[in-house]
Amino acid sequence: MRALGADRVVGVLMPNGYQADITDSRRVVELLGIKHYEINIGPAMEALTAEMPDAIFGEDNDVYYTNTPARLRMATLYGVAGLVGGRVCNTGNASEFFIGYTTKYGDLAGDFALLRNYTVSDIYRIGDMLTELPSYLVHKLPADGMSGKTDEDKTGVPYADVDNFLLTGKHPASMAIYEKMMAMHRRNEHKKVIHLPAPARCAGYLHILTN
Repeated sequence: MRALGADRVVGVLMPNGYQADITDSRRVVELLGIKHYEINIGPAMEALTAEMPDAIFGEDNDVYYTNTPARLRMATLYGVAGLVGGRVCNTGNASEFFIGYTTKYGDLAGDFALLRNYTVSDIYRIGDMLTELPSYLVHKLPADGMSGKTDEDKTGVPYADVDNFLLTGKHPASMAIYEKMMAMHRRNEHKKVIHLPAPARCAGYLHILTN
C-alpha cells in the first residue's frame, strides 16, 4: 500500500453469511484508510449448494464447504477488479504453499503475489515493523475464516515447524509432525503452477488468435 498509495488500493471484505471475525477486516481497512467494499458471498454459496446433485452430495462435504467459498471469493475479487480497472493481489505465503494449504482457483490465484517468498514468521516480523496495524491483528492466528478453526487446527502442522524447516532445513522435533508435513507437501504437488515450454505456449497463442 505504501508503494502504490492508499488511493490506489481497494479492499474487498467477503463474509460467507455470518462471519464472527469480519470486524477485524473492517478494522484493517479503517486503519489503512483505503476504499473498500463489503460483498457477502453467502447467498451465492447457498444457491450453488442447492443446485448440487444429490447423487454426489454426501454427508462428508468438508472439502466442498472449505474450497467453494474460496473460489467464490476469487470470482468476486476479479469481478470487482474488472469494474474498477484493478489487479488482484494474491496474499498467500511460502509456508501455506509448501504444505499445500491453498485452494486452486481460490486463494492460490491472483495477478501478483507479494508474500509468496515469505514464511508466516517473516510476515509477523514485517507486520511488527509497520505502524498502521496493532499487534492483535498482526499476530492473529491464521485461519480460513470459514470453518471456525485455525489453519493449524485443520492441518495438525504448526507453521512454526514449517517455517523453521524452510528457513534452516531442520526437521521438527516430532517425527509425526515432520512426516505429516512432508506428506501434505507431496500430496499437493499438483497445485503448483505448470509452466509450458515456449513453443507450446506460442502455439496456444496462435490458436487463440487465428480461431
